[in-house]
Amino acid sequence: MISRRQLIEQIKQKKSFLCVGLDTDIDKIPEFLKHYPDPVFEFNKRIIDATHDLCIAYKPNAAFYESRGLKGLQSLISTAQYTPKHILNIIDAKRGDIGNTSDNYAKAFFNEATSGMSFDAITVTPYMGNDSVTPYLKYEGRWVIILALTSSVGSKDFQYLETGNGFLYEEVIQKANTWAGADRLMFVVGATKSTEFTNIRKYAPDNFLLVPGVGAQGGSLEDVCKYGMTKDCGLIVNSSRGIIYASNGEDFADAARAEALKLQQQMQAELEKSGVI
Repeated sequence: MISRRQLIEQIKQKKSFLCVGLDTDIDKIPEFLKHYPDPVFEFNKRIIDATHDLCIAYKPNAAFYESRGLKGLQSLISTAQYTPKHILNIIDAKRGDIGNTSDNYAKAFFNEATSGMSFDAITVTPYMGNDSVTPYLKYEGRWVIILALTSSVGSKDFQYLETGNGFLYEEVIQKANTWAGADRLMFVVGATKSTEFTNIRKYAPDNFLLVPGVGAQGGSLEDVCKYGMTKDCGLIVNSSRGIIYASNGEDFADAARAEALKLQQQMQAELEKSGVI
């Protein structure tokens, strides 16, 4: 389990707020790995070995594993267990249900004794209200990362609906912050929404924001930092495809490290510019 203090220490120590997304597609990994008993885990293992000193989080996307049934689940379990304990381990599951269902989702991803997995954090959709969030908060020291404002085109369908008190995404952030503090709650905010970060910080001044969309999706790291960085950094910026698929050859792990290093160096410059380090 990673506390807020430990997360901030990692950011300052590594001069990085990089999250490596392990959206591992067996059809996209190098062909030579497919001779291993668990090709997906072997791929993830080498990515982790190559990048763990440059990032402060890993984020497997559950769909890429669940789609492969039992084999995929075993790859996910092995990846969760292999991730270094001092690095924030996020399961990008986007679960959103009530009562006993959420209790069991929480057990699946947080209770290693029953499932083999003990993630530090989970992404959750808050549409069904606090019933869909509070079961995860029962696990002391675990983070809940709530979808607030996404990079998707479809974000305009609901997230920008006027409620009478502002946009729906603003209401979500404000309401969620009554369920737990900034030491337990984070929010997902897409990098392509960088100009919205100033507004979001009105409602979530101290919460960490998990930010996908830098790189392949067109988001600007500089803009995200300009509008969203706090005195403690307050950002975890995710990159998936741009790092893990930097090469499809036997040098894929070295290529992934090279791309992660580029981002880490950019992040160091932003941290220094903002006075975080």
